[in-house]
Amino acid sequence: MQQHADQYIGGAWRPTLGGGVLEVRNPATEAVIATVPAGTAADVDAAVAAARGAARAWGLTTREERLAPLTRLRDALAERQQQIAETVLAELGCPIGFATAVQAGLPLAVASSYVELLAGYEFQEKVGNSTVLSEPAGVVAAITPWNYPLHQVVAKVVPALAAGCTVVLKPAEDTPLVARLFAELVDAAGFPAGVFNLVTGTGVEVGAALAGHPGVDLVSFTGSTAVGRLIAETAGRGIKKVSLELGGKSANVVLPGADLGRAVNVNAANVFANSGQTCTAWTRLLVHQDQYEEAVAIAAKAAAKYAPGDPASPETRMGPVVSAKQRDRVLGYIRSGIEQGARVAAGGPETPEGLPTGYFVRPTVLADVTPEMTVAQEEIFGPVLSVIAYRDEEHALEIANGTEYGLAGGVWAADEETAVAFARRMDSGQVHVNGGQFNPQAPFGGYKSSGIGRELGRHGLEEFLQTKSLQF
Repeated sequence: MQQHADQYIGGAWRPTLGGGVLEVRNPATEAVIATVPAGTAADVDAAVAAARGAARAWGLTTREERLAPLTRLRDALAERQQQIAETVLAELGCPIGFATAVQAGLPLAVASSYVELLAGYEFQEKVGNSTVLSEPAGVVAAITPWNYPLHQVVAKVVPALAAGCTVVLKPAEDTPLVARLFAELVDAAGFPAGVFNLVTGTGVEVGAALAGHPGVDLVSFTGSTAVGRLIAETAGRGIKKVSLELGGKSANVVLPGADLGRAVNVNAANVFANSGQTCTAWTRLLVHQDQYEEAVAIAAKAAAKYAPGDPASPETRMGPVVSAKQRDRVLGYIRSGIEQGARVAAGGPETPEGLPTGYFVRPTVLADVTPEMTVAQEEIFGPVLSVIAYRDEEHALEIANGTEYGLAGGVWAADEETAVAFARRMDSGQVHVNGGQFNPQAPFGGYKSSGIGRELGRHGLEEFLQTKSLQF
């Protein structure tokens, strides 16, 4: 078992200033595989001081001076793909195939996109008699979740560093090991001391201390909407800029004439990947009432392909959820759906056969779900698909837009023009049209309670910039 007692602050690994530890468990075996420091406000003070001390010099570097270490970091992410995948497998329970392709592959793609973007990005422009400068926002507090533990780190830290900001990172308590690995890669890439800092700990202590710290200029948070509200309130008292990527309850709308089989099967893959622990998952499948039972049958058959199993096996398509707490939360939602009248078409709240150990949940399809049910309104964050019938296109739109969230969605139609017309009326930050693929260079973020600001691509870089106008 790995035992860590240090934080990465000011360009070096330093003993934590707190005495507590966080246990890291393998969700498939329930065994403790590591401990990391449960940092304190004193660790946050030290990290912010280091970031503040490095901010002025790093902010004045040229684009080329920032590109050099960022390119080395990108190359290191490429070289360590296997280790990254194995680390995420161990602490998240993510199947090795998905861990390799997505949990390791996506951060590399995002880092590469920012190296390419920075190489050609112009940080000033002429507007009439003014020169408008894009300057770094300052010290960034990056608070990241456990479901895509390295992707979320890279999606915040790399553009922040590219913009000329300095960073204090607080990773999720459940998945700190891949963040520590990332800190090692940053250290080896040769960034100046204090430009990047890592403090592990709880959200209640370390996260709250960062959000309210007077030395922090911008808070970038990904997580639940409930915690996002607290972060925004705390940061707002300090007039800090915030970027919030929060929850979702995404609808996948299959319009009459679309390829029903393909739409439902893609929806199942979308929901059951990463054990349903994806904020953009299409957890509500909306189909016309005339095709409803056919769609339920297709979804139930698709769920059988995602039998939970050992995440280390290449054949496994779905592993456990991250923790006992998360398993109990998901099972509670499944039971709630049944109590409110939903029909179990696949899965259910019972323990999967042959898996007495580990935080496993059956891939579940709930039929006869109505829009007002709890399972159709709240983010479950587990492998649960709710199938909802609609009468006509306007009814489908009403249901799709009928939650507090607006992060993502999908729409399928017989032709692209019809699908796009519907997508444009969805209250959502991104919509996949007829199965369009995720694009790590496009802006990512939500409407309504799904967040503020955007990540990825040019928009993600500009979250970490502020403007200054020089008049001549």
